[in-house]
Amino acid sequence: MKFSSFAIAAVAIAASSVSAFSAPKFAVHQPTFLMATAVDADTKTALATAANEARGLAMDSIAAAHSGHMGLPLGCAEIGATLYGSQMSYNAADPQWLNRDRFILSAGHGSMFLYSWLNIAGFDLPMEEVKNFRQHHSRTPGHPEFPSSHHNTPGIESTTGPLGQGVSNAVGMAASEKMAAAVYNTDDHKIFDHHIFALAGDGCFQEGVSAESAAFAAHEKLDNLIILYDANEVTLDKMAEYTQSEDIIKRYDAYGWETYDIDGHDLDAVEEAIAAAKANNNGKPKFIKCNTIIGKGMEETEGTNAAHGEAGVPYVEKAKKNIGIPEGEKWFVSEGTRDFFGDVQKKNIATYDAWQTTFASWEAANPDLAKQLKNAVEDNVMSAADMIKDIDAMGDDAEATRVSGNKVIQDISRLVPHYVSGSADLHGSTRNYINEGGNFGSGFDKTYAGKNLYFGIREHAMGSIMNGFGFHGLFKVSGSTFLVFVDYFRPTVRVAALSELGAVSYILTHDSIGVGEDGPTHQPVETVSGLRVIPNLDVYRPADAEETVAAMVHSVTRKDGPTALIFSRQNIDQNGEVDYMTRREGALKGAYIAKKETEDLSLIVIATGSEVPHALKAAATLPGARVVSMPCMEVYERQSAEYKESVLPSSCTKRIAMEAGVSDPWYKYASKVVGVDKFGFSAPGDIVMTEYGMTPENLAAEIASMD
Repeated sequence: MKFSSFAIAAVAIAASSVSAFSAPKFAVHQPTFLMATAVDADTKTALATAANEARGLAMDSIAAAHSGHMGLPLGCAEIGATLYGSQMSYNAADPQWLNRDRFILSAGHGSMFLYSWLNIAGFDLPMEEVKNFRQHHSRTPGHPEFPSSHHNTPGIESTTGPLGQGVSNAVGMAASEKMAAAVYNTDDHKIFDHHIFALAGDGCFQEGVSAESAAFAAHEKLDNLIILYDANEVTLDKMAEYTQSEDIIKRYDAYGWETYDIDGHDLDAVEEAIAAAKANNNGKPKFIKCNTIIGKGMEETEGTNAAHGEAGVPYVEKAKKNIGIPEGEKWFVSEGTRDFFGDVQKKNIATYDAWQTTFASWEAANPDLAKQLKNAVEDNVMSAADMIKDIDAMGDDAEATRVSGNKVIQDISRLVPHYVSGSADLHGSTRNYINEGGNFGSGFDKTYAGKNLYFGIREHAMGSIMNGFGFHGLFKVSGSTFLVFVDYFRPTVRVAALSELGAVSYILTHDSIGVGEDGPTHQPVETVSGLRVIPNLDVYRPADAEETVAAMVHSVTRKDGPTALIFSRQNIDQNGEVDYMTRREGALKGAYIAKKETEDLSLIVIATGSEVPHALKAAATLPGARVVSMPCMEVYERQSAEYKESVLPSSCTKRIAMEAGVSDPWYKYASKVVGVDKFGFSAPGDIVMTEYGMTPENLAAEIASMD
């Protein structure tokens, strides 16, 4: 259903005895009817009190830090009170409960909103951490960060980072929940039926990634997704009308979402809209436009773009007094609010305990599924060393590594049942389709249990939706496109690396100027090296089918970060001089000896990907030459000093490297580099490669010039 609305001149906050806001500076909306009062009067008073106290926490923390964004925490307080005090299903004592509702703060700059509510709701985020907002080593960083080795804040469901990412992460989580329900629920037991919530502002909807994801969500009928739009008519520089004029409700109607238009400060309206959105399993994701006043309660700045940041700090004490915070109190939460949320937690635990009973019954009735789910949740997979032994030798025929990857992904799907893959409309070229996996989604031949995701021509959405899968924590996911298009979703790769999402990997094909006829727009030159500079991203560019096995195995066994798999379109010869298991084991270490010298070592030739066969040919007649294949610099750098010395002994300083890409990164390992430091041109791939010196003959000549 859609709530119609009309303009009113003022906003009456529920339980006005604890509120003393000035009149709004612009018209807001409320529903013309309510199906029923969402909460009783006492509950509404308690929620309104908690909303004001959450505002006070945000004011105090931002004032203490002299940094932060006050507008959203003050403007969305009633939304937070409703979510955490009434509508969301969670257990603060077990923040990783599988069937909890997820809340994502897409407008992550308003992080004190989230920290305030996590503290009030009883999560393990003590007031001392709230007081240390934005300070070194605190659990309350400037933007929310997913728990990792450098942060562990319970209740944070994703690292949203750039605006729009959280909306798209929520889409990924909603897709993952649909998939989990389809895979694990049975006729007798429903163990997955939760909702995904995200709070977003104008910036999130101006960024294009949210539009891509919104289209995907509607097309795949993700009706478990609820987006709350903080519609405060303000952006950072100006009032929002300065840069936007579209009717966002009509836009989301057109996508195929169910839309609501409410007064975001009216607790009845917020409660009723969220309850209706949760109850309506009609195949439409839900979009609730919550008309709010930015910085509400701070009359000097509220409703203006000045309220976005910390401009309201000088007025904190006056504003706190106006909203009923006892004079002189800082970081104040009343006993009444603590008691109320203690009761909320008791209700949540009752729901949690009932689910545990259902889960135990499901587990007993479905031991194989239960084992699969346990392995997925705990990231229990076969070790890389064992997994490479479980995959047959790939053979001796030359083939493109994208073709090799297609063969290996079938084994990966067999060995890792919770592995899924998708493509930005390029399955036919990237070759990452799981043959017996089925297709994910709604309609046509799709099912929510399908292992192949069709993202459409939406690379940016693909990356952030994949992150949503990773944050959700139930599936390992890969996504594919041409390597040159990775820049469309580079921000999501960075966030995955920052968040240590080992569940995410990227299959990036057509890896060099060897793409040929498509020309320089499609020939990546700088792209591989551009990925290598992202911290905590492993970038594999395998040289043959056996190295491809190792690269893909690494991508599903790595636990602390994502992996980019760089595959060729053109055929590459297999290195038959080294047995297949040695190549796999060597590639798992990032670099290994692909050809050992037969006399005293006098030269090391380093190469990667399709240039390794050139190195082998160029060094074939040089008995003192060693060829090192280095498919992954990052993994090699994590090896022991002894291993690295065994591959690249410091005693041999005469070294040359070759890659069909920019040369700079290779000077770390070599004194001379044969690379490509300019854009390509349109011609058959072998001609482009020859023109730019990517041949064994040119490499041999460059080696000779070193004497």
